[in-house]
Amino acid sequence: MKKIISIIVFVCFSLWGSTQCFTENTTFKPGEKISYEVYYNWGVIWLNAGWVTFEVGEKMFDEKRAYFFNAAGESHKNYDWIFKVRDYYQAYLDQATRQPLYFNRKNYEGGYRVHNIYKFDHYDEKIYSFTENSDEPYQEDTLELPPCTFDLLNLVYYTRNIDFSGMTVNDTIPLHTIIDNEFYDLYVRYLGKETITLRTGETYTCNKFSALLVEGTIFKGGEDMFVWVTDDKNNIPVLVEAKILVGSVKAVLVDTKGLRHEMEAKISD
Repeated sequence: MKKIISIIVFVCFSLWGSTQCFTENTTFKPGEKISYEVYYNWGVIWLNAGWVTFEVGEKMFDEKRAYFFNAAGESHKNYDWIFKVRDYYQAYLDQATRQPLYFNRKNYEGGYRVHNIYKFDHYDEKIYSFTENSDEPYQEDTLELPPCTFDLLNLVYYTRNIDFSGMTVNDTIPLHTIIDNEFYDLYVRYLGKETITLRTGETYTCNKFSALLVEGTIFKGGEDMFVWVTDDKNNIPVLVEAKILVGSVKAVLVDTKGLRHEMEAKISD
């Protein structure tokens, strides 16, 4: 159950090319809220371990009209004695340019604390970072900003605008992201369309893909995450499955509010 939000965050990676990173937002709007339950599996044991929510707002940031993204993930109280998680993320995205402006991450995971802040300067092509964690003291740094680089939370909403209509099975799509002051070139592999029924009994028509993960303390690396997103204009992940170092996790959609479009992919309750 470590890094609950990370299980959702790596769900929809995509780039349209090196010159046009994010041409238009057609999928989300202020007022949207999406909620998930997270399950941990080890052998025959299944635990309803935690929850995640993603919300979209609208605020001014540095005199720019911006989308304000707020995400939170926590382990359930009765799971805290096994592994306590309190993860909080905030980010701003320029509505005019669709470029990331700001990212703030505060994580507590099993006693390990992380606090990262990124401020994006697209004019000078810099990222100003302010970081600290349980192993490293507070430090400030200035990083070069490669084209089409997104932090984790801005990347979620950036990739909600992926267009699957022209893809064929096994097409791979590159992405560029920054995690803990390191830049990563990853990709997703399109696996086609599939109809799935969730644990809640709801059935959706979906586009499915796998994601290349970064090897580390949670994931083994490789294409060990599978994602199903609604086959409609919302492009909402309804199910995420991923192998971790011990066992596996699932994130299951449980509620949506304030969607920009009707949920046409839902075919039964």
